[in-house]
Amino acid sequence: MARWRWDNKINNKNNNCFLSSTFVFFIGSFMVYGFIGAVYAWLFVNPHASMGMASNGCLPDSEGSWAIGVFYGDSPFSLRPIEAMNMWRNESSAWPVANPVVTCASASESIFPSNFVADPFLYVQGDTLFLFYETKNSITKQGDIGVSKSDDKGATWQHLGIALDEEWHLSYPYVFHYLGQIYMMPESSAIGELRIYRANNFPLQWKLEKVILKKHLVDSVLIDHDGKYWIFGSDHTGFGSRKNGQMEIWYSTSPLGPWKPHRKNPIYNTNKSFGARNGGRPLVHDGNLYRIGQDCGDTYGRRVRVFRVKVLTEDEFEEVEVSVDIDNSNKGRNAWNGARHHHLDVQRLSDGRWIGVVDGDRVLSGDSGRRFFLGCASVMAVFGLVMLLGAVFGAVKCIIPINRCPHNAVKRSDLFLTWEQSNLLSSSSKLRQFGGRLNRAPSFLRGVVKPNTGVGRLVVFLILVAGAVQACMAVKYIFGGDGAEQPYPLKGSYSQFTLLTMTYESRLWNLKLYVKHYSKCASVAEIVVVWNKGEPPPPSELETGTAVPVRVRVEGKNSLNNRFNDDPLIKNRAVLELDDDIMMSCADIERGFRVWREHPDRIVGFYPRLAEGTSLKYEGEKYARSRKGYNMILTGAAFIDARLAFRMYRSKEAAAGRKAVDEYFNCEDVLMNYLYANASSWRTVEYVRPRWVIDTSKFSSVAISGNTQRHYSIRSKCLLKFSEMYGGLEKQKWEFDRRENGWDL
Repeated sequence: MARWRWDNKINNKNNNCFLSSTFVFFIGSFMVYGFIGAVYAWLFVNPHASMGMASNGCLPDSEGSWAIGVFYGDSPFSLRPIEAMNMWRNESSAWPVANPVVTCASASESIFPSNFVADPFLYVQGDTLFLFYETKNSITKQGDIGVSKSDDKGATWQHLGIALDEEWHLSYPYVFHYLGQIYMMPESSAIGELRIYRANNFPLQWKLEKVILKKHLVDSVLIDHDGKYWIFGSDHTGFGSRKNGQMEIWYSTSPLGPWKPHRKNPIYNTNKSFGARNGGRPLVHDGNLYRIGQDCGDTYGRRVRVFRVKVLTEDEFEEVEVSVDIDNSNKGRNAWNGARHHHLDVQRLSDGRWIGVVDGDRVLSGDSGRRFFLGCASVMAVFGLVMLLGAVFGAVKCIIPINRCPHNAVKRSDLFLTWEQSNLLSSSSKLRQFGGRLNRAPSFLRGVVKPNTGVGRLVVFLILVAGAVQACMAVKYIFGGDGAEQPYPLKGSYSQFTLLTMTYESRLWNLKLYVKHYSKCASVAEIVVVWNKGEPPPPSELETGTAVPVRVRVEGKNSLNNRFNDDPLIKNRAVLELDDDIMMSCADIERGFRVWREHPDRIVGFYPRLAEGTSLKYEGEKYARSRKGYNMILTGAAFIDARLAFRMYRSKEAAAGRKAVDEYFNCEDVLMNYLYANASSWRTVEYVRPRWVIDTSKFSSVAISGNTQRHYSIRSKCLLKFSEMYGGLEKQKWEFDRRENGWDL
């Protein structure tokens, strides 16, 4: 608690303290810093919309935000993500389908909302795949066992519901068959039992078959090997047991027991990074048995490790680590598995390929708690800096309430004096002495830091800047979520696109920054640089520090038409045409991609324009907003369907327009809008408003739009010429603010 003295002379001892200059100073300071934090939130905090997400699930959780992805390969030890397989689904405009395939949102479609899904296990029945996993209930905060089904080899999954729900936490649903029956052995360490359930009506109805061990085993697996059944598990409750570094083995002649302990138990009681704790289903490949463990060194579930079992008997056990290649993303928090993955189940499909299911998380364990702590620390830092600023300006006179505040000339009430005398702080002479010294700090600071001097102004400026930074950090940590600029699913599916930009040697100065920034966007699969003029850089120079492949396509002629040349190496249907002088957030890019997937037959972008009337004068965005509508989207920042747009642009009908583009060295984006409008009687453009954009062409002398007046004049000529060739755009006018989510305000 603190007591403040007014800076101005007090004429009336009954004046209301809430009208004091001190009170006004503090309220004003916090309002200023609050405004700064609000502006920061508006510009940089990603308001990831609930579109396609569960409204009552997917809540922040200290355990993470786990999701499940599908991988394929010719070997169980070399797996590539589903997006690399080029599997398409037209109903969700997923060209291709991308990971993750099962998330908290898809699980929450049942009556049990989920915060995350993890620990996936496959069960294969012919060409039908069943996926069992832990789903953490958003209401009860305990794990249940969910199940999904796929009839297309893992490309899409139908959530069937909750397969098993007990009064305690369940996870790690190890599903297997034995003597014609299907069994599940989930983790029930919360009640100190290892249980086996039998399917009464697969996959949703299960009945307890037997409690096979009375132990607190976590992540247990059951293996049929050399005529015996083996259980590998970890018990962290024993004296001296090292969490995530302990493993023990049990054996029996039947999965239902009785079970005997291995002679060398515990097999491991070592460092948690070793991989002792299981991380998925053991597998047999080329006659060898392999165990999958998880490395928990840096954080829980950092990655999986694979071991080949060399010796497994009742008395001996030996294994050796082998390499495994799981193609993981380098996009950090923007990737669904950018921070960690701790579970792998690999099965063989009917076509001979291997399919693997992996869980991944974009944040480390305990991230939400850490963010909240840092946010509160930033709030306290703002408070401290405001106090410091108040001391410098004389608003703060007293820090700690003692019997007499040395700089306070205000007569206090008897009630307050009585409180001071009975207060523990006032009764302690040493604390009173300390408080007196501390209360002299404001006057000392005013003597050292004089705001009227140059040094004093600098100190005040630095305090103000530090407060602004801390206010922004508080907003970021408390309200900014996990900081990821996440993609948006459509009908439960994610997808990816190709980013294409056109440049030449004079603009190489910002190309590296451009490529590095956009390669981190979650849905960017590759970047294609169309090199129009000069000597191109080596691909290795551009790929350094990037998260996706970068390809340079060298053109023989310097033409803006090259932007829309057919490129058979582009496998994705969605292409983001984005000028190399435009910088925007990945969050805005993801919103644009989500809208394009709803309307893949349209040009979806971030720069609206309106061309109307007989004069057809080219105007900027302000004109379109003043007229409350738009009928063009500039393709310098827009999503298009590569198959549709490239074919349309290279058609015979567009030949005259392409000639005009070469003549003016301008207007290729305007031409594309006319071609779309000419080919359809329905809407062909869709606007998405970016939260912020940096157009570096304003700082460059080589940009064709650098001279705005001349640039607009040329474009006005293009409008007239293209209208004569392909007809007008008057019927294509569309209003702003038509979307419920407000993305087109």
